[in-house]
Amino acid sequence: MRSVSRGGRVAESCLATVRRTVPGQTPDAGLQGLRTGLSRRRIAGGLAAAVATGLMPGVSAAQQVPRPQGGPRAPSPGLGDLTRFNSSIVRLDAKVPDDATSAQSLGADRVGTGVILDDRTVLTIGYLTLEADAVMVTTASGKRIPASVAGYDHTTGFGLVRTVLPVDGRPMALGDSDRVREKQRVLTLGHGEPEATEIYVLSRKTFSAGWEYLLETAIFTFPPVNNWSGAALISVEDGSLLGVGSLIVNDAASGQQGIPGNLWVPVNLLKPIMADLLAKGRRSEGANPWLGMTTETVRGNLMVVRVTRNGPAESAGVSPGDIVVGVAGEKVSDQAEFYRKVWKVGPAGTTIPLKLLKDGDVRDLTVKSIDRADFLRKATGI
Repeated sequence: MRSVSRGGRVAESCLATVRRTVPGQTPDAGLQGLRTGLSRRRIAGGLAAAVATGLMPGVSAAQQVPRPQGGPRAPSPGLGDLTRFNSSIVRLDAKVPDDATSAQSLGADRVGTGVILDDRTVLTIGYLTLEADAVMVTTASGKRIPASVAGYDHTTGFGLVRTVLPVDGRPMALGDSDRVREKQRVLTLGHGEPEATEIYVLSRKTFSAGWEYLLETAIFTFPPVNNWSGAALISVEDGSLLGVGSLIVNDAASGQQGIPGNLWVPVNLLKPIMADLLAKGRRSEGANPWLGMTTETVRGNLMVVRVTRNGPAESAGVSPGDIVVGVAGEKVSDQAEFYRKVWKVGPAGTTIPLKLLKDGDVRDLTVKSIDRADFLRKATGI
């Protein structure tokens, strides 16, 4: 069975801390171990732990983790100048109206990282700019440039920003994320950091999250870093961009629980839709149906833990505490399978038949799905 990482309360609370995250400060995301020392300048011990616990078997500790000698650890041989990527990274500040739907969970003032793709285009993780009406890009040299949201893709989570003036940085080429493998060493860099940091790919697996989000080939790395939001995952071999930072999670390893790490959205998911995002603000193909219900696996059952106010699920009578039993006549066993079966019924606007265990009785409900983008405020620029 394919390993699946589920974005539950930890990942969702991480989203809610985007506005409070600054370099060197660990977000309060419910992971006590992270609060006590997992910063970018202190990750060597985490790498050593990965070797000791067999997370990266087949490679000796000497090969993987140079032992620190009283200061910041020396990078592994062959990494070159770790400051050479700095000019490709920008700080991104987004302002969202206080009454926007996403402001309740993500805040109205958001800060994260962007990666320069050309002289006016910046790639980031889309939740930073969701419903934003003002965006400011700050380059590595300190130059501040107003920008607007060019596009956002709910399916992948990518966001694109266009600056009003050319940025004074070096574009980073898109790499081939399909070639990323477990145990591969990579680099990461977020805004405000002095140099890139060496980390390791811990797993490639499916990631599902309660907010109706599914990635089939997500990249998970270890040890976790605390400036992940929109950060660049960089190839050691050619310096190309492999992924964009999205979350910190508590189950980054395949088949193992309690191993924290970071989730990255692979850049190959951007390539087929990038032209659409820049031209139209969204992908051309039909959007997935959106129900507006947050689910979580509880004691082996897929439970509804929240419904979006005035959303399709609430309007259909779905309530927190309901257990999802089936979709369109097919049984549902987990969150990822639930999404696949809902999306298989048809595009946004399709009526989705659900079977729920509700108040002790099995009931059939139909939910008239919508396009999630139509429910949210359009960001300025789209």
